[in-house]
Amino acid sequence: MKRPYPPIQDNQNTDVEDDEFIESGGLLHFEPANNDLWPWIRETFLESWGKLHNPDHEHLLSFQPPEISFLWAYSTCKAKGRRVLGQTEKLMINVGGWKKNRQEVQLIEWFGDVPKYIITLDARVCQVMSDVDFCALVEHELYHIGQERNEEGELMWSASTGLPKLYLRGHDVEEFHGVVQRYGASPDVQKMVELANDGPTISRANIAHACGTCLLKLA
Repeated sequence: MKRPYPPIQDNQNTDVEDDEFIESGGLLHFEPANNDLWPWIRETFLESWGKLHNPDHEHLLSFQPPEISFLWAYSTCKAKGRRVLGQTEKLMINVGGWKKNRQEVQLIEWFGDVPKYIITLDARVCQVMSDVDFCALVEHELYHIGQERNEEGELMWSASTGLPKLYLRGHDVEEFHGVVQRYGASPDVQKMVELANDGPTISRANIAHACGTCLLKLA
């Protein structure tokens, strides 16, 4: 499958601020991306016959949208002075009454049901990002959805469904080893240089992107 791109907007300048983006004809909104991203992710990274198959993500094969859902974001998100290009969230609606209902209605309109996890990507940057950088960004976000292990280190499964027990994997390393090993190191991940020196299995990538999930864990 060809790499998916976000729907084209009138203004693709990735450097302008949101108010400039609006003035030049751009629309700040979110676009559900399940139909584009999930089939490509599954065939590229999850299936054993995928060209960039990564066994680290195989536990995600048991799930389908809307359980894990994807959004293109056409607004700029910043954290700790860096532009966030991707963010993985375990959905928790910590409100009640109409606020809860309002949020659930929006999610159902986007995805058909309320997801367990949402991965949001900066559409304006992804539109112009290289293929290798895009793969590195997507895989980094996928690594945030891990499978739980017990005290003995054994993988855990739900007793009621038989599916892998998922959790939001935080900033336990500066970059996930798998991404660095597959795509190479950037200046932000020099401590992973030994993995990188073994040779990335795919290609070099600029993994200088900011991950909102990691930045939140560092707060």
